[in-house]
Amino acid sequence: MRSGRLPPRRLRLAKTQNLEDVRSIATRRLPVAVNDFIEGGAEDEITIARNRTAFQSLTFERCALTDVSRRDLATTLLGIPVTMPVGLAPVGLAALAHPTGERAASVAAASKGILSTLSASSCWSLEEVAAAADGPRWFQLYIWRERSVTEEILERARAAGYTALVLTVDVPVAARRERDLRNGFEIPPKPSFRHAGDVLRHIGWFGRLAIDEAFGHGLTMGNFRSGSGVRKRLVMMDVVNGLFDASVTWQDIEWLRSVWNGPLVVKGITTVRDARHAVAHGADAVWVSNHGGRQLDGLPATAEVLPEIAAVVGDSAEVYLDGGVRRGSDVVKALALGARACMIGRPYVYGLAAGGQAGVERVLDHFRTEIDATLALLGCPSVHALDATYLR
Repeated sequence: MRSGRLPPRRLRLAKTQNLEDVRSIATRRLPVAVNDFIEGGAEDEITIARNRTAFQSLTFERCALTDVSRRDLATTLLGIPVTMPVGLAPVGLAALAHPTGERAASVAAASKGILSTLSASSCWSLEEVAAAADGPRWFQLYIWRERSVTEEILERARAAGYTALVLTVDVPVAARRERDLRNGFEIPPKPSFRHAGDVLRHIGWFGRLAIDEAFGHGLTMGNFRSGSGVRKRLVMMDVVNGLFDASVTWQDIEWLRSVWNGPLVVKGITTVRDARHAVAHGADAVWVSNHGGRQLDGLPATAEVLPEIAAVVGDSAEVYLDGGVRRGSDVVKALALGARACMIGRPYVYGLAAGGQAGVERVLDHFRTEIDATLALLGCPSVHALDATYLR
């Protein structure tokens, strides 16, 4: 390779013009079952489709002859300065997309000046991710059946410098994701004879998995290791699913507040009623989310319910949104509807699969470029000036 020339994979990534280009690279590099795990949702996947359709149905009202020679994308999230209104949502098992998984995503976010939220179901432990990057970071968890498990992880997150807790409230039980059931998807993947062709086409992915396993860091539940420190294979996923507590109510947030005195974000809100409950029980921010269509199918799109939620609680709590965000223009639309920021999940996982840390950075560059261009063409010089007057 000549000096100064990018390796072929990096060159393909550098030539991408949008997220869909990155996704195309990711799709080719992952086995079918892994792609389906990332892309799929619950039952008929109606909610996934609605999330996209809701953004696509919104149209802009541009403001002509406005000075947009300088555009300001910077904002703050719970007092944390960030370079643009985009953050990384919690994604479990991100190492399925790339061995560096959550570590690479956190480093990429820090390099671009945005925050990342680590899932409790991460493959890398919260301590490993914290040690890898010095950017702003939040930690996501559930209130599990064993309160001592929740307390222990909270203490570890506090000690590792996670500044806010993101409580997910829309998973009382695990959903039925039929793509995974049809594929016989397991963690770690165990391909059968009928998957032989797919294994051969993606021998590099399976080879990396085998090497990682040999060196002690394969697909593991990083935050749920045995007391001896030995990494358990993701048979642990069954253990974690068994921790879900279907009896949790709003009163349990009072208990959570007794063991966590930092900022609290409540994620998984799709109604005004629940947004009010969240704020009444001490939430500093409300995260409008339908879990990317991966839990209850048939919910409304997050962009559909965002305006009414922001109108009711936006003066007392920050409001974030995820679900269906694929373009910088989607971010601009969400901010015009009342969100303070958008959190992305699948988009940065595409980046991981396409090129690890560099892939995530490329995805974030696409979002920044598109947000900036949309503001200029819309006639809006700052993300803070966006409101409903910029939408039809």
